[in-house]
Amino acid sequence: MNILTKRRRAFILKINSIFFVLLLIILTPLAQAESDNAKVYTFGIVPQQSATRLARLWVPVLNYLGGKSGIDLRFKTAPNIPTFEKRLAAGEYDLAYMNPYHYTLFHQSPGYVAFAHAANKQIKGILVVRKDSPIQDLEALAGQTLAFPAPAAFAASMLPRAQLSKLGIAIQPNYVSSHDSVYRGVVKGIYPAGGGVMRTLLSVAPEIRDQLRVLWTTEGYTPHAFAAHPAVPIGVVDRLQQAMLNMKNDSEGLQLLKNLSMEGFTFAHDSEWDDVRGLGTQLLDQLINP
Repeated sequence: MNILTKRRRAFILKINSIFFVLLLIILTPLAQAESDNAKVYTFGIVPQQSATRLARLWVPVLNYLGGKSGIDLRFKTAPNIPTFEKRLAAGEYDLAYMNPYHYTLFHQSPGYVAFAHAANKQIKGILVVRKDSPIQDLEALAGQTLAFPAPAAFAASMLPRAQLSKLGIAIQPNYVSSHDSVYRGVVKGIYPAGGGVMRTLLSVAPEIRDQLRVLWTTEGYTPHAFAAHPAVPIGVVDRLQQAMLNMKNDSEGLQLLKNLSMEGFTFAHDSEWDDVRGLGTQLLDQLINP
């Protein structure tokens, strides 16, 4: 084989190698995108209400977002808030809608990162009583057993309990698993009052809601976080985030938002939950583990 032939073969091999590398560069992102599209991403929703009620509200939303983003989203929840917390701690959900305190906790470990929250809204806790209740102020609750969804239900439990403690009003908390259970327990007269939030009060069955009165409302804080597990590809998060932000731009999205009692979604940054962190870890821990 002469020198010219060897050089020609070497040149062809070099060209082929370059072509192969370029082909890999082009195809790898496409393969990754195809892989992302094929994967099912679990979306955990904090169980403020019954699983049936949550599914009725959120499955259409996730189907809509999946259609807009090309991501297969699977609705998940838990039988109660403590179980939801354990699953978040274990990183069982790829994506999750969690309360502000949960976000500050599970951002640290396993590392969930917020990418959206409800627009034009702060979360506020409420204490409700029956409409015909003689109770007109917080002082009348002293010494009584009140219903709350769970120890770490931020607005519905932690904020009201913190205010009662600050005012020196001693009460006995009883945890009943969900906001709906709180409202039903108060309506039935099992408890004189209970904690919740306006969004769940507005979405509870009318025959329950119409028998309740808001006794007191807390200060406002950054609302629930939509957060992604650190293992979820950033491209998936970006596509989902964009689909959420665009919901308010078409009639179907607007109706789904109305069903959630939300105006829309906006970009989120971790620092927005510094108001929750500012309450103090010691106070929050004390409310969960008195």
